[in-house]
Amino acid sequence: MLSIQLHNLILFAHHGIYEEEKILGNEFSLDISIRFSPQYLPVKHMADTIDYVAVYELVKKRMDIPTSLLETVITEIAQKILAQFSLAEEVFIAIRKTHPPISQFQGSVGVSFELKRNKS
Repeated sequence: MLSIQLHNLILFAHHGIYEEEKILGNEFSLDISIRFSPQYLPVKHMADTIDYVAVYELVKKRMDIPTSLLETVITEIAQKILAQFSLAEEVFIAIRKTHPPISQFQGSVGVSFELKRNKS
């Protein structure tokens, strides 16, 4: 298996259940890994791999849609990746809210999700 990875994507978005988050927004950090089995080795052509620039554009577009739950965002991104990239067999995504609205809290909160293509 080959893995295309996007590490530590930093995007600003308006996700959250609190009004303050919807208005002010927050910074999010994402890690994405997409696994696939190349048809030819070595991989020499873009048509034989997954374009990480196109993956980034897909993620950025979805992150621009304000959503209450990160679980919704992350599962929709995974589904969109499998739908758009026919080579993709597995997607793993982790997303962190870097400044959660929690009193006296230092750190980040987040969710992760893994989705495999149904090969039936």
